[in-house]
Amino acid sequence: MPLVTIDVIKDVFTAEEKGAMIKGVTEAMIAVEGEALRDKTWVRITEVQQGDWGIGGTLLGAADVQALKSAA
Repeated sequence: MPLVTIDVIKDVFTAEEKGAMIKGVTEAMIAVEGEALRDKTWVRITEVQQGDWGIGGTLLGAADVQALKSAA
């Protein structure tokens, strides 16, 4: 049974976006492993507090990640 964990910064993604992540990752696993694993594929989203995550030595908050999302 696959278990996929997605770590995100708290207050960045909506419930709808998290649902889309779960669905998309599940579909990716099924594409690799086959339909028989659909009901055995677990995806969980872990929210990390703002300021507990950093890139390049800089702490990130929700606003920083929102800016990164907008730039993409």
